[in-house]
Amino acid sequence: MNEIQRAKLVLKILNKTYPTIKVPLKSRNTFTLLISVLLSAQCTDVNVNNVTKNIYPKYYKPEHFVKLGRKKIETLIKKIGIFRIKAKSIYNLSKILVEKYQGKVPNTYEELEQLPSVGHKTASVVMSQGFGHPAFPVDTHIHRLAQRWGLTNGKNVVQTEKDLKRLFPKKNWNKLHLQIIYYGREYCKARDCYGISCKICTSCYPNRKKPFIAKKP
Repeated sequence: MNEIQRAKLVLKILNKTYPTIKVPLKSRNTFTLLISVLLSAQCTDVNVNNVTKNIYPKYYKPEHFVKLGRKKIETLIKKIGIFRIKAKSIYNLSKILVEKYQGKVPNTYEELEQLPSVGHKTASVVMSQGFGHPAFPVDTHIHRLAQRWGLTNGKNVVQTEKDLKRLFPKKNWNKLHLQIIYYGREYCKARDCYGISCKICTSCYPNRKKPFIAKKP
């Protein structure tokens, strides 16, 4: 089975497992989506949602966070890991959006990635979930799964993203990256499946006997 055949098999299993999919991070608008993605670094989506459910009803615009100031933002997000660093990024990012973009989140990769703490993966999530632009956000989890399933041999997330975009139709990207995340959490866990027990792994590699060790990005 070659990588194109494996990709078709993966897509078939994922579409059957998750015919519909929900965006895991709850948000009120594109700006709050951006904030939630920033907060989710080294933190679970559940924890982010638990914290932001008390923030977004009242604070949901860059202007709100500029007015709050860095210290008050810290207080609001203190239950989230590295909250001081994240509060600083949120404050500075909000200030730039107000001063340079009239309080709007820009809709290009170049502009998004110039904002504080916004890397390519974060920008891809915003482009995908916020603006509906075809994107394939790849984090370390998707990188690990793509290697397990024989869809890439890339040594970093940049190469993995290129390989996945090449193998899957553009119309599937936005839904597919979420399907992969959910499948990885539920069936192909890092310390559970090991590349030898879930349906995708056993279908793509029926003769694999030893645990698959992914290359870290």
